[in-house]
Amino acid sequence: MADKPKVAVHKFASCDGCQLAFLNLGEGLLTLAQLVEIVHFAEAGPVDPDAVVDIAFIEGSISTQEDAERILRIRAHSRYLVTVGACATAGGLQALRNFADGKEWLAAIYAKPEYVQSLSTSTPIAQHVKVDLELWGCPVTGRQVLAVVRALLFGVPPWQEKDKVCLECKRRQTVCVMVAKGIPCMGPVTRTGCGALCPGFGRDCYACYGPAENPNAESLARRFEGLGLLPEAVARRFLFINAAAPAFAEAGLKRRGAADD
Repeated sequence: MADKPKVAVHKFASCDGCQLAFLNLGEGLLTLAQLVEIVHFAEAGPVDPDAVVDIAFIEGSISTQEDAERILRIRAHSRYLVTVGACATAGGLQALRNFADGKEWLAAIYAKPEYVQSLSTSTPIAQHVKVDLELWGCPVTGRQVLAVVRALLFGVPPWQEKDKVCLECKRRQTVCVMVAKGIPCMGPVTRTGCGALCPGFGRDCYACYGPAENPNAESLARRFEGLGLLPEAVARRFLFINAAAPAFAEAGLKRRGAADD
C-alpha cells in the first residue's frame, strides 16, 4: 500500500484559533486522517517540526528572528505551503505594532525589555517565503481546510471564495445594516466565507476574511466619513484584523495620517 501524503501544521505568532478549525472538524478530522498522515501538529499530538511533508499549513505571523529562520526551514521541507488565517496571510492583530514604535511599547510594559526577543514588525508569511495558497479568515473554517487538502491531493487548483460579504447578505436576504441603520460596515470590501454571520445578527462586518477581489477601499472610507466617522475611526476600521493587507493598509494609513495632521 502506498504511503499517505504527509501533512504538518505549524504555529507562529497567533491565538491558535485556526488550529482549532482542524480540531473542531469532528468526524471530518477522521476523514482527513484517512486521506493523509499528520506528522506534525503539536496541538493535536504528533511533533516532528523538521519532517518533509507534502502540505504544510502555517498559522501565525513572523514576529521574532527565530520565526524568520524557522519558516525558511519549513518551506524547504514542504511541497505545498498554505497559510491559514489573518495572522499568516496579513499579519493579524499583532501587525498593529507595525504602525507604532515597538521598542517604546516594550519599554512601557516590561522592566527588562532587552530580554524580549521580538522584531519591530509582525509580517505575513508571504513576505518571507513563497506561499502556494492563502486561506483567509479569523479564524478559518474546517470546511476550507478539508477542501484545500482534497484539491491539492488530486492536483487541481483549490477553489476559493472571492465574492464580497454584501453578495452573501443578498443571497441570504439579510437587511443591509449600513443602508437600513447607518452602521459603518466593512462588508462591501470584505470577502465572504463566514456566511455573512455578523450582518445576519444585525451588526456590522469587521473584515475577518480580508479584502475581497477588487475592493474599493477608498470609496468605502469616504462613505464612512459621510456616516460621521472621524479619520481616526475610519483608520481603525481598516487597520484591524487584516492590517497588513495592502488594500486595507493604504486606506487606513491615509486616514491615520489625516488624523495626525
